[in-house]
Amino acid sequence: MHKIRERTGERGASLHVSPDRGNVQDGRVFRSPTMTSSTSPQTTVVMAAQAPTHFPDRPQFSGFMKPCRLEGEVSHLEVHGAIPDDIDGTFYRVMPDPQLPPFIQDDPWFNGDGSISAFRINDGKVSFKQKYVQTEKLKREREAKRALLGKYRNKYTDAVEFKVRTTANTNVIHFNGKLLALKEDAPPYALDPETLETLGLHTFDGQLPSLTFTAHPKFDPKTGEMICFGYEAKGDGTPDVCYYRVAPDGKFLEVVWLVAPVVGMIHDFAVTENFVLFPIMPQVCDLERLKQGGEHWQWSPETPFYVGVLPRTGAKPEDVKWFQYRNSFPGHVSNAFEDSSGNLIMDIALSDKNVFFWWPDAQGNAPEPSSIVSQLKRFVIDPKSSNLHLADPEVLQEDNSEFYRIDDRFATQPYRHCFYDMLNPALGTDFPGIAHQLGGGYPLYNSLGHLDLQTRKVEVYFPGRTHMVQEPVFIPRRGSGEEGDGYLLALVNNYATMSSELHLLDTKNFTKAQAVILLPVRLRQGLHGNWVDNDKP
Repeated sequence: MHKIRERTGERGASLHVSPDRGNVQDGRVFRSPTMTSSTSPQTTVVMAAQAPTHFPDRPQFSGFMKPCRLEGEVSHLEVHGAIPDDIDGTFYRVMPDPQLPPFIQDDPWFNGDGSISAFRINDGKVSFKQKYVQTEKLKREREAKRALLGKYRNKYTDAVEFKVRTTANTNVIHFNGKLLALKEDAPPYALDPETLETLGLHTFDGQLPSLTFTAHPKFDPKTGEMICFGYEAKGDGTPDVCYYRVAPDGKFLEVVWLVAPVVGMIHDFAVTENFVLFPIMPQVCDLERLKQGGEHWQWSPETPFYVGVLPRTGAKPEDVKWFQYRNSFPGHVSNAFEDSSGNLIMDIALSDKNVFFWWPDAQGNAPEPSSIVSQLKRFVIDPKSSNLHLADPEVLQEDNSEFYRIDDRFATQPYRHCFYDMLNPALGTDFPGIAHQLGGGYPLYNSLGHLDLQTRKVEVYFPGRTHMVQEPVFIPRRGSGEEGDGYLLALVNNYATMSSELHLLDTKNFTKAQAVILLPVRLRQGLHGNWVDNDKP
């Protein structure tokens, strides 16, 4: 009942987008872009003459969500308990963290600047480093000493024209010796894994065929190849999807261009040994709405949940099949694989309501946040079938859950263990006591779950009455090839101390923390991250 605290609105007091009639009041014009459509008027973007000196009094900028805006490093973090000696590597994660008060007063959490955390664990000790991704946006705003980016993924509302307007704030992965900071609206930014210094925009030596790159690339544990795609791949509002495979050395192996049935968000996707699956959210984009200063995304209750199925290798554009299910909201994928009959098994978060409630439908309708429930569900898809309507999925886990992680050594294959964030108010969270510190605009999860898909047994780790958890990562136990044998590591929000903690669990004793690592700072809610062993090239 406490999934997300408050709605993030959409109107911004400091931004006005209106037909260009040559009259600017109480502000100054930064640019006046001419629309490409003959039916769209020119628009004038107007900013207040003085930059705001503080963040808006909005839930997404208050409490634990107050922007951190820190860069630095701390060695020898406090450790309560013991960190096993076989843990040797780095946990990288990224959070949206605006460096300056936003151009849009009700700017959503998703629009903050990408800030990378690196927690290095070795010999039972932990060090911490934090640094912003030096995007074009961040550097130009620092120079201007004010925010210049407009609405989320709407270039027509920006104060200046950007070449690449991404915030690089959604995921961070390690590939071919570099860190890649990802947001699905642009190419990645490359970073040095040791220093976190930004190396620049990364187009794979000019091989990247699309304007966009997924925030959730997948890795084949057998071949080491990275499987990727970009949607709106030819620009905002385009239905084009570009699928590609990349060898471990960065060479592109295959590119396939597709056309989706709708211009919808494809945040995550699924990969099996022989197929890729593209789940499309019914959050749809309309270019004319963008040009009029509207939101990039709008919930479409009439649009089904589509799943595109494409052979993983050797495919042609006409090989894709667009299956569909009733209107619903697909979230993150746990895993996908093929059964003995050749069916595709896709385990994915699914809700019957618009989880991104801050982007309502055309009439402004959105669900009450506390009513939104997401569950892990299993779809069985016959890729050879001519019937493109999907049967009801099986509910794998009844609780309100998301941010699923697995033992990545079993990606694309049948698997047994799934770890995730979970919300269960009955566990004893002191919601009244911490309500004033929560902030808003992000999902609340008060526990970590472990689902054994073979027995369907669920184990729960509850970090405390004043704590919420962020996305976990799985760390394999060194020397063990057993699936799920290892550790789970997650950043935890402590609302009593208003600081962050790392909680380390041994999967053999899941309900109790092996160690709690205290940070001397507060890190606001992040999105995604990954563990990288020190022996990874």
